[in-house]
Amino acid sequence: MDSSDPKRRCVRHDELSLSNNIASANSPLTDMDIMVKTKQIMENVKIKIQAIKNVDHPMTELKSYIVDAISKMDLIDKDNKRKVTIGIFGKSGNGKSSLLNAVLGEEDLLPPGCSGACTAVVTQVEANLDDSNYKADIELFSKEEWGKELQDLFNVLSDKSEDRDDEMFETAKDKITALYGADADKKTLEELKSDEKFAEISYFLSDPHKTISKSESSDFANEIACYIQYSVTSPGGWYWPLVKSVTIKVPNCNELLEHIALIDLPGTGDCNTNRDDMWKSKLSKCFSVWIVSDINRAITDKDPWGILKHCIQDLGPGGECKSINFICTKTDDINPGAYMRSTRQEQISGSNKDPTAVCILHRNISTKELVKTKFESLNPGTKKLMEKFSTDVFTVSSKAFFKQNSNLDHTETEIPRLQEVLKSINKSINQELTRNYVNDAKGVLSLIQFFSPKTNQVDTKVLEDLKNNLTEALKEIDCLFNKCHESLDKCLSEGVANSVKLSAATAQKELINPDNIDNRGFHQTLKALCQNRGYYWSKNWAMILDLNDCLATHMHESLNEEFNDIFSVNTKTEKSLQVHLDRVSIIQRDITSCRSTVTHHIQNFIITRENKLKASLSRKVMDKKKEMYASISTVIQEKMSAGYKRAAKAKGEGTLKKMQEILTDTIKSLKDDMFNDAKTEFLDLFKTLKLYIKDAFDTELKKSMKPFHYKTGKTTLLDVSIEIEQLERLAEQLSN
Repeated sequence: MDSSDPKRRCVRHDELSLSNNIASANSPLTDMDIMVKTKQIMENVKIKIQAIKNVDHPMTELKSYIVDAISKMDLIDKDNKRKVTIGIFGKSGNGKSSLLNAVLGEEDLLPPGCSGACTAVVTQVEANLDDSNYKADIELFSKEEWGKELQDLFNVLSDKSEDRDDEMFETAKDKITALYGADADKKTLEELKSDEKFAEISYFLSDPHKTISKSESSDFANEIACYIQYSVTSPGGWYWPLVKSVTIKVPNCNELLEHIALIDLPGTGDCNTNRDDMWKSKLSKCFSVWIVSDINRAITDKDPWGILKHCIQDLGPGGECKSINFICTKTDDINPGAYMRSTRQEQISGSNKDPTAVCILHRNISTKELVKTKFESLNPGTKKLMEKFSTDVFTVSSKAFFKQNSNLDHTETEIPRLQEVLKSINKSINQELTRNYVNDAKGVLSLIQFFSPKTNQVDTKVLEDLKNNLTEALKEIDCLFNKCHESLDKCLSEGVANSVKLSAATAQKELINPDNIDNRGFHQTLKALCQNRGYYWSKNWAMILDLNDCLATHMHESLNEEFNDIFSVNTKTEKSLQVHLDRVSIIQRDITSCRSTVTHHIQNFIITRENKLKASLSRKVMDKKKEMYASISTVIQEKMSAGYKRAAKAKGEGTLKKMQEILTDTIKSLKDDMFNDAKTEFLDLFKTLKLYIKDAFDTELKKSMKPFHYKTGKTTLLDVSIEIEQLERLAEQLSN
């Protein structure tokens, strides 16, 4: 379209008007404004590109390439779709549901927690970005999965011995009676199968995915309750034993949860393999963790500190967690007189507030200091891993947050402070997405401008230099990975030596035959551990038994420091793999190669392609990091599987001793090969990551160079200099 064309002049007038609007805006644009304006600019450009008449074959390919590039900008990458997850720990009764309701500003949305095995249900809360309804996506067990679990539950109930595992027995009873009704646990499995309730449940499981959608929160809360709540006084019809996970989507909370998922990650306590695997998978994806405890038991309760002890490796070197926040709930639950007596003060002064509020705030400050001191007194291994996280303590009152005439000011409930944490995370993600989108758009416009009538013929040496630089970049990546491989190999070799020497004794002392264990019922716990491939998590966080992780202890200890430096999450060190990958580029910025406008457009486009590639590879590196770290325990589990099966079959007098001997003998017989195999698998995964990254760099950057070979004397496109100026102004506002 010629610039003298009246229609063209009209279009350019509109573009100039948009440019002036951007430049003369009185108030700064929001991220959303910038994103919308950028999309508008790129959509207009795409329409103009499509309208250009084909002249030659290179032009046809070039148009197709550019239109495809612009279209893909509107498709959010899988990495960007992936929500930031915040894991929330805490046993029933500590106020997790009330906390979530307060943060969401929905007083009665989530029902209060319940006792029993339903604490195994993973509940995820996120924003409904589609409509204004309250929605729940529920994933159930399949008929086959539930049939196997039901058989296991009845096997537990059939144990009438005096030393049975009472916790497992009560869990099995809770599940069966909650689902099938009172006294269902007293029937045999055959008798239960003949009951009409059994047929009803079987039909219910014919579709393992359920969806609930309601316009009113009260209606939604009533319907969702049977999937996540339990009442011992009204057994039957509670479906939570069938539930793997529930995803609740709340409307009108984009500012809080647009890019965040809050995940209730309770202890399992039922030795169900499916739930345990899901639990561990969710745990490793946590960006942050909130540990919830009643303020009256924040220091003495074993649960929160048990979480740190048993999950710290899955959050740190085995995960991607950046922060751990300790949240003390029910701060308004206080007796002022009793509190002042307990603190040996006749009166807490320094405020004109009423005595109750003064005591609440005084206890809040004291508790925060005690929790921070408790962090400092953790065992050395846990404390060292904790240093990698940012930590904070919150003292909240969900009840006072909703109460009109509360003793506490709105901000003193600290719910607004937690909301600000979520808003800040959301805002930073929006800024990053917008910045990436604008930069991507600038790159595409540079590619188009390279083919505008104003540009000169490309210097072929520039393209030749890029090809040579890519070869050097691949060598640089190879050298980088080889250096990391050498360091990891050394740490793993040390870990193998220590494991061969110490693993049997460590496992015997800490798990197989630990001190201070009540042998009554322990043989059932150990049997459950063997039946469940080496791990058993009770409802009590102080009893999380994982023989695979226990056997991996010495390898992890030798590996952790170097591994954390190479795959750092919070602090980027000079050993950080991602830091070095971010520096790799085929654009040599330190030379005067940008001697022409043409070269500038080439470099600008290549840089945006590189940055997009690196962002994608960053997620790949993180996922492979977690796979590598977990592989040590996974290999151990596979090698130990035959021993677990033999131990699980032990019966008769002295069952506990038989199992202990089988497990100890298995470890001793396997240790010389098992830990070396774990090391080999770990390093093989690292090599796979290297090959993947090298291939991605080679393939994607060659693709990014290909369009410039279309440049001929006849191949021209639009002049998008005005659009580039518009995006420069938008990018400047974003950075400000």
